[in-house]
Amino acid sequence: MSQANTTFQGVLFDLDGTLIDTADDFVMCLNELRTEAGLSPLPDAEIRKVVSDGARAMIKLCFDLSEHDEGLDELRHKFLDLYLNNIARKSRLFDGLEDTVNWCNDNQIPWGIVTNKGRKYSEALINALKLDKTIGTLVCPDDVTNTKPHPEPLLKACAEINLEPEQCVYVGDHARDIESGKRANMPTIAAAYGYIHSEEEAKAWQADWYVETSQALNTLLQSILRQANGNSSPQAANH
Repeated sequence: MSQANTTFQGVLFDLDGTLIDTADDFVMCLNELRTEAGLSPLPDAEIRKVVSDGARAMIKLCFDLSEHDEGLDELRHKFLDLYLNNIARKSRLFDGLEDTVNWCNDNQIPWGIVTNKGRKYSEALINALKLDKTIGTLVCPDDVTNTKPHPEPLLKACAEINLEPEQCVYVGDHARDIESGKRANMPTIAAAYGYIHSEEEAKAWQADWYVETSQALNTLLQSILRQANGNSSPQAANH
């Protein structure tokens, strides 16, 4: 996508692993379930890698289950109930991104979240972190027919903040985020600090930019939201 002569006027974030570091709450809940089952806790780092793959992936990892194993759905529901009851115990915006959100608010730049996380969990998390008063849009699977990597959620979010897709930047930490952005004709940023297996994985998504730290994302967003960036090739922004 050519970004020449484009003025970026808004930003959309994926939720878990991009805007908010939720992994510690998932780790706490999953290891509590493992303890109940007589299993020893798993290392945090092992769980963090699959957080962006969703609840089923986390349950399969933590209980060594395959997709069609008996008990998977029951454990998943138990896990999600436990998570909802403990939401935002440890979850926080990634370092530097509170500055990003505040900067957007101060400069009347609309921002929002497009996630594959269910609305009741997303709203509970956003409310707990007091982001509900300034967020411009929240699009969850409940709100659309097709979830990411389909472009529908991003197109809906852009409509809700009154921007064309090419005027808005999407940031994500999963291949489906970048694919969804490309299919929506939106410039994309790969968050290599998120819940991914390796930095090389993020580079392979061929986003318009990738960032290695959340602080670098803050710097990059403030730069490209001030004026159009004419470089359309993927590049690091780990200043």
